[in-house]
Amino acid sequence: MSKELTLEDIQNFDGKYPKQLWYLFLVEMWERFCFYGMRGVLAIFMVDQLLLSDRDANLKYGAIQAFVYAFTFVGGIFADKFLGFKRSLIFGASMMLLGNGLIALSPHDYFYFGIALTIIGTGFFKPNISSMVGDLYREDDPRRDAGFGMFYSGINVGALLGGILCVYLGKNYSWNYAFAAAALVMLIGLIIFLATKRHIKPIGNSPLLHMPNATRIRTELFVYLAALASIPLIFMMINNTRYTDYFMYIIGPIALGYFFLQMKRESDSKARQQLMAALILILFSILFFAIFEQAGGSLALFANNNLHDNLLFFNIDPNVVNNGANSLFVIVFSPLLGLLWLAMARKKAEPNTVIKFALGFVFLGLAYYLFFGTRFFADAEGKTSLGVFTLAYLAVTIGELCLSPIGLSMITKLSPKRLGGMMMGLWFLASAYGQYVAGLLGAGMSSPDENATALDKLMAYTDGYQQLAIYSIVAAIILFALSPFIKRLMHGVR
Repeated sequence: MSKELTLEDIQNFDGKYPKQLWYLFLVEMWERFCFYGMRGVLAIFMVDQLLLSDRDANLKYGAIQAFVYAFTFVGGIFADKFLGFKRSLIFGASMMLLGNGLIALSPHDYFYFGIALTIIGTGFFKPNISSMVGDLYREDDPRRDAGFGMFYSGINVGALLGGILCVYLGKNYSWNYAFAAAALVMLIGLIIFLATKRHIKPIGNSPLLHMPNATRIRTELFVYLAALASIPLIFMMINNTRYTDYFMYIIGPIALGYFFLQMKRESDSKARQQLMAALILILFSILFFAIFEQAGGSLALFANNNLHDNLLFFNIDPNVVNNGANSLFVIVFSPLLGLLWLAMARKKAEPNTVIKFALGFVFLGLAYYLFFGTRFFADAEGKTSLGVFTLAYLAVTIGELCLSPIGLSMITKLSPKRLGGMMMGLWFLASAYGQYVAGLLGAGMSSPDENATALDKLMAYTDGYQQLAIYSIVAAIILFALSPFIKRLMHGVR
C-alpha cells in the first residue's frame, strides 16, 4: 500500500515547479477557455443580437463582470468556513457548465439566466484554485512568483483558444455553438480535476471534517442551496444596472468591515501589518483592472467598428485580435518574465512586489497612449491600424504580468492560512470593482448620439483612452513614492 501524500511531500519538490502545478493549470486552462470565450462575445452579442446601444452594452458588460468577481469574495469565504477549496471548485465548475449549456440551448431566451449561473460558478471556482496553487509552496519559498507566472501562462492557453474560437463560432456560424463550446470545455476541466485531485489530497480539504458526517453534509447542502437561491437576485440586477449600483455600494463596505474584523482578531501585530499592506495593493488593483478590463467592453466595440482587418501580411478579424492577443502575449512572455525574476533574485536585484505593481501601471499607461495614438492612423471612414492596436496589447500584457500574477502570489504570501480564501476573494472583489468601473468608463466614452459615425466613435473612444493613460501614470508615481512605507508593512515579504 502506497504512503499517503502529505503537504510536506508536495512542498519539498525539486526543480522550478511542483508537479501538482501542472494538474491545476490544466483545470484552470479549460475554465479560462470557458470564461474568456464567453467574455469576448458578451458586448458584441448584446449589441448585434439583443440590439443594445454601445452605452447599455458597456454598462451591462461591466455589471456582469462585476458580479462574477464579487461572488469570488463570497466563494472564498464559503470555502474557508464550510466547503474547502476542492468542493467549492467542483460546485463552481458544475454551475459554469450548466450556465453556458443553458445559453447554448437558446441564447436569446436564456442569456440572463445562464449568465446568473456562470456568475455563481465562477465565484466558487476562481479564488479557490489560485489558493491551492499558493499551498503548493512553503511560505518562504522564493520560487512562488515564478510558479504563479507559469500557472498564469498555462491558463492563458485556454483564454487564447476560447477568445478566438468563441468569437469565430458566434460571428461566422451560430451563437449556440459559441456558448456550447464554452460548456464543453468546462466539462473537460471538471473531469480533469476529478481525475487528478488525489495528487493534491492534503490541500483544499473541507474544514468541517471534524464534524459528524450528517452535520457536515447538511451544512454543505445549505451553502449550495443558498447560492442557488441568489439566482433571481442576480438576474434582476443584471437586467437593471441601477440595482448593480446599489449592490456595489453595499458589498464593498461589508467586505472591508469583515476584513477589518478579521484583522482585529489577528493577535500577531506583524500579520496585521502584512494584511494592511495587502489591502493597500488590493485597492490600487481596482484602478488597474478598471483600465485593463476595457478589453471586453469598449475595446471590443472599438475593434468591431474602427479597425482594419489587415495585420502584417494577412487578414484577420479584429475581434479575434482583441480577444486573443493578450493571452498569446501572456503565453510567450510570462515564462520569460518569470525566469527574469528568478535570475534577478539570484543576484539579489529582483524588484519587490510594490515596484512590480508600479511597473504594471507604467506599461498600462504606455498601452493606452498607443490606443489613443490609433487616431493618427485613421482614414475618413473611421478605420484605423490593427497593427498599432496589437502593439498596444503587447504593452498591456507586460503591465498585466507585472501586477496580476504577482498580486495572486502576494495574497498567498501575506495572508494567514485561516484567511487565505477570504483574502483571495478580496483580491477578486477588487477586480469586481475594477470591472464595474470599467463599464462606467466605457459607457462614458461611447458616443451618446445613435447616429454617430464610425469616425465620431473613434475620436470619442481615443479621447477616453488618453485619460486612462494619464490615470495609469499618476498611479505609478504614487506607488513608487509609497514603496518604502508598504515594504516596511510587508516585513521582508517580497
